[in-house]
Amino acid sequence: MRTARLTTILACAAIAAALCSCDKKPATMRLLYWNIQNGMWDGQNDNYDRFVEFVKEKDPDICVWCEAQSIFLTDSDQAMPAEDRYLVDGWGELAERYGHKYWGIGGWRDNYPQVITSKYPITYIDKIVGEEPDSVVVHGAGYAVVEVNGKAVNIVTLHTWPMSYAPGAQDLEASKAENGGAKYRAKEIEYICEHTIGTVPDAENELWMMMGDFNSRSRLDNDKYGLPEDDARLLVHDYILNNTPYIDVIKEKYPSEFKPSVGGKGSRIDFVYCTKPLYDRITSADIVWDDYTTPVRDPQELSNFWRPSDHLPIMIDFDMR
Repeated sequence: MRTARLTTILACAAIAAALCSCDKKPATMRLLYWNIQNGMWDGQNDNYDRFVEFVKEKDPDICVWCEAQSIFLTDSDQAMPAEDRYLVDGWGELAERYGHKYWGIGGWRDNYPQVITSKYPITYIDKIVGEEPDSVVVHGAGYAVVEVNGKAVNIVTLHTWPMSYAPGAQDLEASKAENGGAKYRAKEIEYICEHTIGTVPDAENELWMMMGDFNSRSRLDNDKYGLPEDDARLLVHDYILNNTPYIDVIKEKYPSEFKPSVGGKGSRIDFVYCTKPLYDRITSADIVWDDYTTPVRDPQELSNFWRPSDHLPIMIDFDMR
């Protein structure tokens, strides 16, 4: 059933690609992932010009943006009225400015969705929000397919619960004391994996990637953190590494280095995972730390706002021949 559905999706995508002059087969695929903090709040004061120029210069084929909705007024931590929010509805227009004709949004419940933009048609298989009462995926997740050079690339996007207490906890301090937030994130990742890569028996032989702001630390970085072996903050990535065929791209490429993805805190909580058939196609991968992306605390010290974001992008090139 799943195979027939995916065959139909790929056939439709191929037709759409031909109709939109996407008939030139690419030899490479570049992914750019970034948590852009509050819908690229930093870009609201220049019509996103610096953001667009950065993306154009990197020339990715697929972008995944975390925290992809406008939330706050420009240069303010005051909530923006819903009717004035440019994003998410403006993503089609914004993406066209850097050369992407297609965009899509995963499942979402609140102000923090993930958006995919692409040079190639995007087909969503599932938009994931979880189930009440105890399997809610707070910020939502998505499972989409993009065809590149005749190959189906499965893309899973996510953003897990960020707090140290569990959502809905009545006693926040008690929840923190029992690692409520970390344990809840472990439930989220299990649910997301079960409803994406877990639905495909031979997924380890297919091209899969999963990425997002996991708000969790990995045991593979614990020589940096020095957390106890049974620390709940390690549960999310323990689940992925022990129960899925995913490979942690950045750690696998730089096993002896620690590469933080959050500038102000010096931690790595943004990850891109790939199955081995896709990982083996990687020609380069790194966290992008340059003059534009380096996080700088907003001088007004508004909440925890940074410019251009408190997170750093991850960019990966794949050989799709």
